[in-house]
Amino acid sequence: MTQLAEKQERPKTFTDLMRALFKGVLDPIAAFLNGIGLTPNTLTVIGLVGNAIGAVFLMQGNLLVGGLIILTMGPIDALDGTMARLRGEPSTFGAFVDSVTDRYSELVTYLGLLIYYLQEGDWVSSGLVYLAAAGSVLVSYVRSRAESLDYDAKVGIMTRLERYVVLVPALVFNVPKIGVGIIAILANVTALQRIIHVRRQAHEQMKGP
Repeated sequence: MTQLAEKQERPKTFTDLMRALFKGVLDPIAAFLNGIGLTPNTLTVIGLVGNAIGAVFLMQGNLLVGGLIILTMGPIDALDGTMARLRGEPSTFGAFVDSVTDRYSELVTYLGLLIYYLQEGDWVSSGLVYLAAAGSVLVSYVRSRAESLDYDAKVGIMTRLERYVVLVPALVFNVPKIGVGIIAILANVTALQRIIHVRRQAHEQMKGP
């Protein structure tokens, strides 16, 4: 099987399915935001600032408010891309900025939790936050590096949307250790899944047609 065929047959991810499911909701909202003069990049920055504010509340131990703010910022991740598509101007640089900003938004959330746990002297939870952050970054990095070498790496059980779905309810319901622990394990498992997936493609490529 060629690499192209493998990409064509790869099943849709949870993120792909959710975008398709909520397309009818996101498109009108994105059209409205375009109509009032907001740009996709402006919305991306708003999302980053909002997550940073949420992280400040997490740092102070106010997990409910921090979680609700981060929950509110979540849809922005989908809206900025939808706005660009409706404008007919999705660009490579815009996608690059969006991806980098997503990483900053996620890491600033973990930073808020890490500072909170360090202040509490909870070294176990601090370690879990570190592992969750490391796994989250590695999931993104492995895919980016693989695609730069023309491999497909869009696989795995814990992509960014899944991490968001796990973490936010854990914050809102004041069980952050459960959410962070799940992410610490499954994000790193996902990075390994992607590495193995790329290794398999490399072996197939070496065998030739």
